[in-house]
Amino acid sequence: MKRSRRIRAIRQKLDSSRVYTIGEAIDVLKSVDGAKFDETVEIVMMLGIDVKRSDQMVRGTISLPRGIGKTLRVIAFAEGDQANAAEEAGADEVGAEELAEKIQNGWLEFDVAIATPASMRYVGRLGRVLGPQGKMPSPKSGTVTDDIADAVKEFKAGKMEFRADATGNVHAPMGKRSFPKEDLEQNINAFVAQVRSLKPPAAKGLYIKKVSLSTTMGPGLKVAVG
Repeated sequence: MKRSRRIRAIRQKLDSSRVYTIGEAIDVLKSVDGAKFDETVEIVMMLGIDVKRSDQMVRGTISLPRGIGKTLRVIAFAEGDQANAAEEAGADEVGAEELAEKIQNGWLEFDVAIATPASMRYVGRLGRVLGPQGKMPSPKSGTVTDDIADAVKEFKAGKMEFRADATGNVHAPMGKRSFPKEDLEQNINAFVAQVRSLKPPAAKGLYIKKVSLSTTMGPGLKVAVG
């Protein structure tokens, strides 16, 4: 397969056998030629969990100390006064049964879905659509709540949800390539600490097996997180 000049130049700067410190990896990602847009720096953590067991699911939320450089699109399932509160808090779309039908018909242009407990009767049937994308509201992640206005404000401000996928990997954005190195380091360290704190008691052996950092269009670098 023929690779572009940019990709060939990037690969010449990398040592695929090396495990970098977080700071070293950020330096490398910033030193290579980037795309024509401000790429996202992404982390992937391979966890030693059995994803087939419900007692080993890793899922949570975090507000990164330096943000992610993006305003999240937040929708809210709510009715009555709570719907009004969600709108005033800045939700991009608010509704109940009609919003559920819109999603069933293929609309998925949002990042986070929040629901009141009462509106979950409309959301429940969306599990097959939202579940695989990690967008299904859940009490554990703070996206099913009666305090819907506060939840909307938090997620609009950068609070994000994460969960292990079907292969036991956790993916998350850590900010933009243009962020200062120190900001990216703070975000990455905060995220790793949060994931480490969520180790399921039932998980045996090595919990954090491998970690890598990359940019949207750039290389993946193996990093040591201690």
